[in-house]
Amino acid sequence: MKIPFQFITLLAISSTIAAVPESAFRPPPEFSEDYGTFRSPLIFDDGSRVSSADEWPRRRGEILAYWHGVMGAWPPLLDAPAIKTLREGRRENFTQRRVAIDTAPNRTQDGWLLIPDGAGPFPAVLVVYYEPETSVALNAPEKHSSRDYGIQLARRGFVTLSIGTPGGDAWKPDIAGAQCQPLSFHAYVAANCWKALASNPSVDPARIGIVGHSYGGKWSLFAGALWDKFACVVVSDPGIVWDEKRGNVNYWEPWYLGYDATTKRPKPGIPSPENPRTGAYARLVKDGRDLTDLHALIAPRPFLVSGGSEDPPERWIALNHAIAVNTLLGKPDRVAMTNRPAHSPDEESNAVVWAFFERALKTR
Repeated sequence: MKIPFQFITLLAISSTIAAVPESAFRPPPEFSEDYGTFRSPLIFDDGSRVSSADEWPRRRGEILAYWHGVMGAWPPLLDAPAIKTLREGRRENFTQRRVAIDTAPNRTQDGWLLIPDGAGPFPAVLVVYYEPETSVALNAPEKHSSRDYGIQLARRGFVTLSIGTPGGDAWKPDIAGAQCQPLSFHAYVAANCWKALASNPSVDPARIGIVGHSYGGKWSLFAGALWDKFACVVVSDPGIVWDEKRGNVNYWEPWYLGYDATTKRPKPGIPSPENPRTGAYARLVKDGRDLTDLHALIAPRPFLVSGGSEDPPERWIALNHAIAVNTLLGKPDRVAMTNRPAHSPDEESNAVVWAFFERALKTR
């Protein structure tokens, strides 16, 4: 369905809750009820099957414990992470603040906090990407105009906090001495940002979501799965399953899940016998685990995959497992996906993202 540009423009100034196309919640017929070869998240470690909603919390606990065990434990969460205003000014229909956020012990990161005009508390969205300027349309607009989630959502009445890579280098992130995989540490940073947002008087702590594109999509997926206080999760074309045929679905790299203190891969790139898997990624693949576990951890919270070149329609085969979990929990229409040919978002795919947040965070 092509969404007219006029609709997108009106959405920016309207308080009307926009509709997500029903087709976004329905796998195409060729993928309906197809679960592929993925291990079902509804199977306990002892091989028995989850038979009721009452049993799901125990199974969810198993999944969470396994992944933290493989990736490494988080440091303790910060007790009261602060958002310090460095400067502020007016912009369009919101206040824009340059801020420093406590994200880890003895670590702060700069970001942008946008607060809409009017009376709060508002729903909020954490926006994660390489750097925060793209998210608020302050960096190379001709290249990244479709990735400006922070400003677009602020225009629509959401508080947004946009942050970038811990340490500033996506390929050598600063994990503050933590004993966990970098991508897990990114989720830890997001959890502390959630706590900082939740303490802000302009924010309703029960209505905080997270979104990211590509690298940020991986970050958003792990944060939403590992920190269950995010009320909804949106990921844009991160690669939502292992896929060693696609070089950009690169969870195996050391800056994501392939960090190994004792073994280094000869070079970046798709794993091969000459360039083997390392770190937590190698263990996860060996154990037959996939990101379907993380999709299940998000249930029953609303979850949208804004798919592009790395997440084509056949990803519904993986998402069917999350649908099965939500069905068990009596929560239909919580998993959605749209698809576009290119990696970068476009007006049509982003219009669904805005509508999804409206549906998930502005309706009670």
